Amino acid sequence: MNQLYRSALFVPGSRPERFAKALASGADAVIVDFEDAVEEGLKAQARAQLGIFFDLHPSVQVWVRVNAATHAEHTADLAFCSDRPQVSHVVLPKAESHGQIIRAAATGKPVVPIIESATGVLQLGEIARSPGVATLAFGGIDYALDLNLNDGTPGATFALDQARLAVVLHARSAGLAAPLDGVFPAIADEAGLRAAIGHARDMGFAGTLCIHPRQVAPIHAVLSIDAAQVAWAERVVAQAAQNAGAFQLDGQMIDAPVLARARRLLAQPSADLTAG
Repeated sequence: MNQLYRSALFVPGSRPERFAKALASGADAVIVDFEDAVEEGLKAQARAQLGIFFDLHPSVQVWVRVNAATHAEHTADLAFCSDRPQVSHVVLPKAESHGQIIRAAATGKPVVPIIESATGVLQLGEIARSPGVATLAFGGIDYALDLNLNDGTPGATFALDQARLAVVLHARSAGLAAPLDGVFPAIADEAGLRAAIGHARDMGFAGTLCIHPRQVAPIHAVLSIDAAQVAWAERVVAQAAQNAGAFQLDGQMIDAPVLARARRLLAQPSADLTAG
């Protein structure tokens, strides 16, 4: 099975003093950002600073969000990723075509395309099936801007969820790991973050992109199974070992799909292991 990521934490490439803190956050992946978080005049400097950090910490592993395929720094960003073994994944923003994926995959690193536009959604089939794609991510903020959605309205929510569903479906159809949802921008709103992550989880996302270390623990808590779920799944699996075919447990029919769900739950992190 492809590896699942619950949290992928952005850190600006222009803020090297934050790299170590991000890596110590407990996030499943750290994304050093060369794109939106770095002002235009500091793009080359961000690459240089990450290179220095790698020289000082040769064993680290990070993802890098390169600038978009249409940006002047895109080629230099890809060359940097190709040359550095500490870059484990290339995150491609505003992904819109098979050709863009192929170019990013030429770095030799798995690619995580972020779907952030109408064109990206309409090209999801070819993007998801492009060689080198590890999983997909959804960028809801840029997508809403591209479609001129009225933020916070039922219509906007419906449109965003339609795109989310398309991302989940195409990731599944292409045999990719379950995708990552977009960032929740209100850093201080933990209740809102938990609600958003729960919604994404219920739609089939494995995790989410995030922008602050304090978001990591709540994300992991929401995406972890609790003790009651673990106990149920363990009982199902134990009873299945003693029964051929379907059987009843607590008045519920347990057949192959339910057993598969129980085994999948037991493969997920549990809350007591991720509370910190």
